[in-house]
Amino acid sequence: MEQFNWQKSTFSGDAAECVEIASDGELVHVRESDEPTTVITTKAKLATWIRAAKAGEFDHLTH
Repeated sequence: MEQFNWQKSTFSGDAAECVEIASDGELVHVRESDEPTTVITTKAKLATWIRAAKAGEFDHLTH
């Protein structure tokens, strides 16, 4: 199984349940930290991730 450097938003604080993102070059992977085998998330968790993305936290994954 591949090992990824998963990143979560700092907007998530100390929450254990959050959306995480990782890149392996051309592909970007999204997962739930509490259920890493699924890409289904809640609207609230996705909104937190989007706020972080808008703040530029994941820009380095697109370069």
